[in-house]
Amino acid sequence: MRHAKKINHLGRTDAHRKAMLSNMATSLIMHKRISTTLAKAKALRMYVEPIVTRSKDDTTHSRRMVFSELQNKYAVTELFREISPKIADRPGGYTRILKTGFRKGDNAEMCIIEFVDFNETYTVEKTKKKSTRTRRSSKKAAAAPVENVAEEAPAAEVEAPAAE
Repeated sequence: MRHAKKINHLGRTDAHRKAMLSNMATSLIMHKRISTTLAKAKALRMYVEPIVTRSKDDTTHSRRMVFSELQNKYAVTELFREISPKIADRPGGYTRILKTGFRKGDNAEMCIIEFVDFNETYTVEKTKKKSTRTRRSSKKAAAAPVENVAEEAPAAEVEAPAAE
């Protein structure tokens, strides 16, 4: 039976899987998005999200704990300097998986895994709330464009005969 076995072993030994996930996490942190298979991306998401959560607290202890997982000081620096300030107010869900189709050779399902806050296509700018208008200001706003149109119309008529 398969009770309480949530880790996908990905057909690899324990040491190989840990090294692969560490390297993939380093690449994700350095490049902000990587392309991989869906199974590896789901395993990577479970691996990297606790690391990103730990980076919110910039202490020596948390840096050492993250370094023990990643084994790359440049990735640790990038995580604490670039990524951590952007995700500071997010309670979780730092990564997004976008399915891209199937690989030609073995028909493996491919996807892109990326950090949510680093893709400008999907991020929505927070706009300011529009103040509610009263009826009085709406009438003034409606009256103003009518006056402008009346003033511009004679100028257009004057230009038309000159063009002929």
